[in-house]
Amino acid sequence: MISIITDSTSDLSSELLAQHHITSVPLYVLFGGEMHRDGIDITLAKLFEGVKAGQKMPSTSQPSPAEFAAAYTEALKSADEVLSVHISGQLSGTVGSARLAAQDFGGKVTVFDTASASMGLGLMAVRAAQMAEGGRSMADIVAELDNLKAKASIVFTVETLDFLRRNGRIGGAAALLGGLLNIKPILSVKGGRVESSGRERGQKKATANLIAQVKAYVAKYGRSKLAFVSTVGGEANVEEVRSALSGLDYEDTGNFNFGAVVGTHTGPGTYGICMEPVTP
Repeated sequence: MISIITDSTSDLSSELLAQHHITSVPLYVLFGGEMHRDGIDITLAKLFEGVKAGQKMPSTSQPSPAEFAAAYTEALKSADEVLSVHISGQLSGTVGSARLAAQDFGGKVTVFDTASASMGLGLMAVRAAQMAEGGRSMADIVAELDNLKAKASIVFTVETLDFLRRNGRIGGAAALLGGLLNIKPILSVKGGRVESSGRERGQKKATANLIAQVKAYVAKYGRSKLAFVSTVGGEANVEEVRSALSGLDYEDTGNFNFGAVVGTHTGPGTYGICMEPVTP
């Protein structure tokens, strides 16, 4: 039996975690002078309220190797092996902590860097869990995840450039100019990093860009799984995207919220789509 462990940047709902027997190890958000466990001690809505009220921009940090070791020890009480799947090592030190912990388990723990985040990671964790439930071997599961890693995609846009500026992702001058011109960046996760894939003037054009990218993805890979993700304020845009995709050959895995760690870097009004092919 193989147990699946992930981290809170997967943004999987508690229902999906329970349904697929996935354990999620939380990252941390430093906010208001306190450390909060992502998805447990703080919500993104409260974080945005605090920032709006003038509190210092939050920072984030990964779990310690000891926390992963505790999760592995517990999982191995009922499983023969553990597959630990995580956010891109280029976006967080989380996978590094997991690998350090795994060294003490005599080869019973395999750590996989998905080169993704949010529901890009979440979809892979669920795929791994489904395969484990079906009795597939560790080698088979890792091979499928490797295939997905090369094909999975995330595209999203943000309502405001302020959070990207405050977190050092763009310069102040670029943020000011973008705000004045109503520029909406189109962002994607490629090679484990967040990169620009274009920009549009205004929300409608940004939404149309995302819709076009999803249609092109399905045209390239065939039937795909799509997860719709947003922060507070992005829900209506998600529904606009979904409505425009009517008739497309895809499996709708539902609506998900960016967690406090991911949302810290994107801000309110963010929305996007995480995609993976049904057959890698």
